[in-house]
Amino acid sequence: MRTVHSLKELRTILRGYRQQGKTIGLVPTMGNLHEGHISLVRKAAEASDIVVTSIFVNPMQFGANEDLDTYPRTLAEDQEKLAAAGNTLVFAPGVEEIYPEGLANQTKVVVPEVSEGHCGASRPGHFEGVATVVTMLFNMVQPDIAVFGEKDFQQLAVIRKLARDLMIPVEVIGSPTVREDDGLAKSSRNGYLSEQERAIASVVFRTLSHTADQLAQGRTDYSNLEQEAREALSEAGLRPDYFNIVNSLTLKPANEADRELTLLVAAFLGTTRLIDNLSITR
Repeated sequence: MRTVHSLKELRTILRGYRQQGKTIGLVPTMGNLHEGHISLVRKAAEASDIVVTSIFVNPMQFGANEDLDTYPRTLAEDQEKLAAAGNTLVFAPGVEEIYPEGLANQTKVVVPEVSEGHCGASRPGHFEGVATVVTMLFNMVQPDIAVFGEKDFQQLAVIRKLARDLMIPVEVIGSPTVREDDGLAKSSRNGYLSEQERAIASVVFRTLSHTADQLAQGRTDYSNLEQEAREALSEAGLRPDYFNIVNSLTLKPANEADRELTLLVAAFLGTTRLIDNLSITR
């Protein structure tokens, strides 16, 4: 496995693979890798000959008072995990490589509708930053396939739409959420939780599961179900950001005619913001 830091190096190496007729898969990450990330790499390896994992803590997708400065940078540990997972190439650029003219002068990609609401409402500008850097990575790597985790459900919808709308020839593949034994979705930010908070955190998935069971039993009073879920989170010691029942495709509020539903949740536990989701077919 090789690690490169410049676009010039990246393109030179990938040109050689393309000349050999190799297919290329991309796994964009911000590093501090856990088993969820590694599952994306393995899926990319199943679907392509060459796997490129990018590691870049993207300042454009962090808002004011978020954890940009404290977000863990663990490149050496990440390289070991990626090598063991069969990754081919690590692209770990610096901020100046991605934004040579600075953020203020950077062309930005805005994805309408699916980026609005939910995390888009709570974190203004976040999905603009995600969409911009992912578009840049698609252009830099020019992958045949790209793999993203379903844990970030709204992000996956944003990326699928930008690829369609901008006619980028990449197959965007979603990979199932990897969970701890108690159901907590694996996340780099779980490391921020204290021991006491970690013991509480599994209530997020339990609340999703309970609400999904209620839907499966035929309940369609979505507003009441959302309110009950928020109350359950609050009673457990979390501070709900949102709990929304939406159409899985449009991410708009669900109605009784919808059959494919997704439950989206974000909640704070201490200073840590946890997100998760669960999809069902009625």
